[in-house]
Amino acid sequence: MKKSLALLSLLAASATATTAFAAGRDTINVVGSSTVYPFSTVVAERFGKSTNFNTPKIESTGTGGGMKLFCAGAGIDTPDMSNASRRMKKSEFEMCQKNGVTGITEVLVGYDGIVFANAKSAKQMTISRKELFLALAKEVPAKDGSEKLVANPYKLWSDVNPDLPSTKIEVLGPPPTSGTRDAFAELVLEGGCKKFAWIKAIKKQDKKKYKSICHSVREDHAYIEAGENDNLIVQKLTANPNAFGIFGFSFLDQNADKLQGSVVDGSAPSFEGIADGSYTVSRPLFFYVKNAHVGKIPGIKEFLKEFTSEEAMGEEGYLTDRGLIPLGNEKLGQIRKDVLGLKPLQL
Repeated sequence: MKKSLALLSLLAASATATTAFAAGRDTINVVGSSTVYPFSTVVAERFGKSTNFNTPKIESTGTGGGMKLFCAGAGIDTPDMSNASRRMKKSEFEMCQKNGVTGITEVLVGYDGIVFANAKSAKQMTISRKELFLALAKEVPAKDGSEKLVANPYKLWSDVNPDLPSTKIEVLGPPPTSGTRDAFAELVLEGGCKKFAWIKAIKKQDKKKYKSICHSVREDHAYIEAGENDNLIVQKLTANPNAFGIFGFSFLDQNADKLQGSVVDGSAPSFEGIADGSYTVSRPLFFYVKNAHVGKIPGIKEFLKEFTSEEAMGEEGYLTDRGLIPLGNEKLGQIRKDVLGLKPLQL
């Protein structure tokens, strides 16, 4: 009788577990950055082919959009991971905490450059960050040299500098939800903006005003938001040799037969230049893991192991073939140790 009861109890528990699993999810769900998307996709495809787990679902929502989805809650109806082409903001971390996402592991994937590129059929652009700020900012210093800002008056590149082409300023770039847009604003626009000493001085008095001046992009169609699909920018640039695009170095690397990167402040974007720091417009890439989902969604820990492996993220790893600038063996070893131990992020 006792054995029968024990068997019935075991069968009931098994049925409950099966029902719970059926009501859950058996595929890893990743959202976020369009820049990290190609790297995640390659890892996901290899993972699906080499293990008994389903191929993870990767969505390109932009860094900001991904963070909103990731931080919406801890339930299994929310993403397990979020890719990011910048570090998680304190406000996003706080949003996660508020919504019950209290255990998050940060994974530094590697580095990427931000490129200003055009079609190979056109002449390569040589430009400075100061000139890019003048061409693309919403408000710029008045032409008379006075310390006042005016709505951007420049229509042609040659209006900014007579040595630049006499063609219309037309730049296809990411929307505000993109980490690439954030990084471009910080590294390029602000980098050029602070060349004006009187604007740089504003930072000490009013950081909010300084950021508004240096990070705001013009809205008169000289800068065109092209969405989160970087491949679409590539197609439009090949169709229009006078246009320029803004995206990660990995996309330039994958389309080197069609596109060329501009020389910015004396350096052209290259794998070596980003790795040694001589190409200054570069940034780190990340993804974030919801620790509460490990063990609930099959394969997360195994996917993390594949992503942070020497074969993937190492100096000779398959992600370097896609344009990722690797971390170096020592740094990668520490990253792998932290992620497999699900080290919680503290901001």
